[in-house]
Amino acid sequence: MTVRIARWSAIHPWRAIGLWLLLVVVAVGMSVVIPKQQAEDKDTWVGQSGQAAELIEKANLGDRPTETVLLTDQDGPLDKAAASTAIAQLQQKLGALDSVQAVGQPVWSQNGKAALLPMELKGTDDDAADNIEKIVATTAEVQQANPDLTIAQAGSASVDAGIWKQVGTDLVKAEKLSLPITFALMLLAFGALIAAGIPVLLAFSAVGAALGFYAPLSYLFPDGGSVANVVMLIGMAVGVDYSLFYLKREREERRKGRNTLDAVEIAAATSGHSVVVSGFAVIVSMAGLYVAQDATFASMATATIVVVAVAVLGSLTVLPALLAKLGHRVDRPRIPLLWRLNRRIGPGGISRRVLAPILRHPRAALSLSAVAVVALAVPALGMKTESADLNTLPQSIPEVRTLKELQANFPSQGGLSYDVVAQGAGAVAGLTGLQESAVQSGKFVVAPGEAIRQGNGTAVLTLVSVLPENSENAAAALGQLRTELAPALGSVTWAIGGESAESVDYGNNQRDKLPYVIAFVLALTLVMMAITFRSVAIALVTTLLNLASVAACFGVLSLVFQHTWAEGLLGFTSAGFVVSWIPLFLFVILVGLSMDYHVFVLGRIREGVADGLSPREAVRKGVTESAGVVTSAAAVMVSVFAVFATLGMLEMKQMGVGLAVAVLIDATLVRIVMLPSIMVLLGRKAWWPNKLARAAAPAVRERELASV
Repeated sequence: MTVRIARWSAIHPWRAIGLWLLLVVVAVGMSVVIPKQQAEDKDTWVGQSGQAAELIEKANLGDRPTETVLLTDQDGPLDKAAASTAIAQLQQKLGALDSVQAVGQPVWSQNGKAALLPMELKGTDDDAADNIEKIVATTAEVQQANPDLTIAQAGSASVDAGIWKQVGTDLVKAEKLSLPITFALMLLAFGALIAAGIPVLLAFSAVGAALGFYAPLSYLFPDGGSVANVVMLIGMAVGVDYSLFYLKREREERRKGRNTLDAVEIAAATSGHSVVVSGFAVIVSMAGLYVAQDATFASMATATIVVVAVAVLGSLTVLPALLAKLGHRVDRPRIPLLWRLNRRIGPGGISRRVLAPILRHPRAALSLSAVAVVALAVPALGMKTESADLNTLPQSIPEVRTLKELQANFPSQGGLSYDVVAQGAGAVAGLTGLQESAVQSGKFVVAPGEAIRQGNGTAVLTLVSVLPENSENAAAALGQLRTELAPALGSVTWAIGGESAESVDYGNNQRDKLPYVIAFVLALTLVMMAITFRSVAIALVTTLLNLASVAACFGVLSLVFQHTWAEGLLGFTSAGFVVSWIPLFLFVILVGLSMDYHVFVLGRIREGVADGLSPREAVRKGVTESAGVVTSAAAVMVSVFAVFATLGMLEMKQMGVGLAVAVLIDATLVRIVMLPSIMVLLGRKAWWPNKLARAAAPAVRERELASV
């Protein structure tokens, strides 16, 4: 099928190119016309905190969105007279805004260093998000009028706005860095401008088209906040790789003297087939995220599946059309130095020297590489995963700094908060007793305002932990409430929720789902590889090597982000853990991406076996002929992922480091050392029960007799 599609595209290049451009234009138009849906808080409700949130919503006891203005003096104790003047200005200006329901009275800190001014906003959290920019701007006006004070605002809406601003800045930075770096690597790989530009152009168009197609799909799988980053990350990597596989094979066949159409057809039958298998492997792996039953993961999976499918489609249609239309001109204009260097090294020139000792001593090579991978993987045994909290956010976000200072001066404001929800007769009396017990323990304080809200047979008590905000303290405080204090409520129906509880439950839910995701992905990829290569041994080897790459990746993540030695190098403050959703997401992505090289290398080895080569010679030929492509593709992926390691958001940084390290290990230790060693040691057994090995055996014997 790949050959038929490529032949049609090559014979009708303008039609294929026109249809691709139409596809991209329509997709981009969809992103403009159809607004992308964002996930709501209720989409992430899980566990007991989800039950509590549902009870609060049904009883209509949810808090209105609030914001807080913090006033401090960086030179020392707060000047109360100056602060009172600024507070009066804030009350007047903020109270005049249509989006503000009410501005409260100021609260002065006991240490005399700060004052806060609470305000209640109109409408829902979504309304607050829409209006927060004007509210923050009003606070900034008062700050300008009072330069001797530090006046800043923090709250759910303003912090979210600051995070989204940081995400947007990160995405622009990633685009600005990844495109020129990828183009430079393509220049090194091809030594010609047009050949280098084609993969980058197709990958970028695939990313744009995928974001457009995701827009209507977001009504089924709303964006959890990371779709654009993930599409950019994965789309550029696989888009360039698929084009690279195809383009390299077409150029190789042309060097052998074949005309452009024949070269395109051979590339479609070999590399095109590998692209389809690789793309399907990524899609199957990403489908594992649906098993987690999480809205954020579902949006990531959907967007990634779309961008991979578009990248595969482009490699099979518009790429053959471009190659057929350009012909030999694809190698123009040449960069003299790079072109001569590529010709001098030749395909597999470096890998042939590296591979020689591995093929001579496969057991030693496999043992040493396995020891190296195990050494990298050992730290993963001590990996700590926690939900993201205030400490994982970039401290460069002003609202984050304000919120931390607010917590330092007012322990009952903005800390670890929990909603104790009770329903039934005696709910209020039970919560009153629980409130006294919690406060007497010295570990909780009552949130300002009405202590117990009630209505429709439901009552809600909001408690704030006096412990500093971090994941360990959040889990400890929640555990004390659920196991020690709340059971005293007796026979009433109760649940502990609130923002801090939701964070803990969300992380626990992801850890609980991880084994099911791993089993789903490994089982499907095992079946897929067994069907593709008609070999149980190949399927098992693939699974083991994938697990080795993932284990090494997790070990490096633990080494880097649970300690402080890399803080200055990567520009972050260690939270002492890996964000809970990162391991699950990385596992799924890495299994899919590692199949890129694996399928391509195994495909070339299988060609050698089919031609009658001995297992050792087939491995030598397959690895050396594919090494240049694998190295170039890996360099592109590593560079794109490394760009994300430089971004401000810790989650993006952890994801970038994990993916870059895993691909680097996968393309070197695993695919250049471990895979060839295993294939040589297995010999023809590697293809069992494939008839290919048995059919090739007579040809191998004839070749051996001829050599004698």
